[in-house]
Amino acid sequence: MPYPSRRQFLHGVAAGAAAFPFAAGIRSLAAPKHQLPGILGLELYTLRHLMAKDVPGTLKLVKDWGFEDVEGGGLPGKTAAEFKALLGQYGLRMQSMLTGYETLRDKLPSVVKDAKDTGCSYVGTAWIPHQGPFTRQHVDQAATDFAAWGKALAGEGLQFFYHVHGYEFGTSPDGTLLDTLMKQSPQKDVAFQMDVFWVMRGGGDPAALLTKYPGRFLLMHLKDIAKGTALGDPTGSAPDETSVPLGQGQVNWPAVLKAAKAGGTKMFYIEDEHPKAEDQVPLTLKYLENLAV
Repeated sequence: MPYPSRRQFLHGVAAGAAAFPFAAGIRSLAAPKHQLPGILGLELYTLRHLMAKDVPGTLKLVKDWGFEDVEGGGLPGKTAAEFKALLGQYGLRMQSMLTGYETLRDKLPSVVKDAKDTGCSYVGTAWIPHQGPFTRQHVDQAATDFAAWGKALAGEGLQFFYHVHGYEFGTSPDGTLLDTLMKQSPQKDVAFQMDVFWVMRGGGDPAALLTKYPGRFLLMHLKDIAKGTALGDPTGSAPDETSVPLGQGQVNWPAVLKAAKAGGTKMFYIEDEHPKAEDQVPLTLKYLENLAV
């Protein structure tokens, strides 16, 4: 997920009038079966290429898979209230949203309004701006900003969170830069979202982090990383094709989800960045249906 792609998505997707050729053939499904200790939803970035062509058709597909919850970012040519209404037409709700770091910094009141108008309870960001290596200086600034944003959002009845992106595992006196960010960010106002793919890609151990920081990772992106993909990469980037259905990659999902259950994770969102993610999501749902947690 190169940052410019995510940033473009968060800034909004243009709703097109193109046909949605496969939607008519999708069989409507019951709610996905799973034993996760919380809500199971879909991160809409998974279907960004379809959203760019046909927003209503994409939302129909999401509902046909059985989802009731989605996580989103950019509003596809609509106001937040209009997008909430559109989601409602397909029996969907959005309890969590991601937005840009700069947007939180420069337009916090508008973020609060969008979150409330959309019906969100969780507001997060997925990238700390940095040029070159991610350093302690970036952590110090981010921790200061997170504390301020978290307090302000809490005052509006919203929970701020940071989505870990894999470049935070450089060394620091606390262990890693992520350890320092955790230490400097007040737990009451700053939660975290574990993206299991990016933790693995960056060289972290998802289950160990969940065990080390109970109550901090309130949200999770369920995303597997293809076998053979290098780990310990500090760039926060990887080819989209390295996203694979859950259970087909390197992640020990029973261990991760057991730790998530013990650690208090509440919101689980499937995210698949593969160019043909729509073919992989049903396989992920089948895996979760048969996975005991």
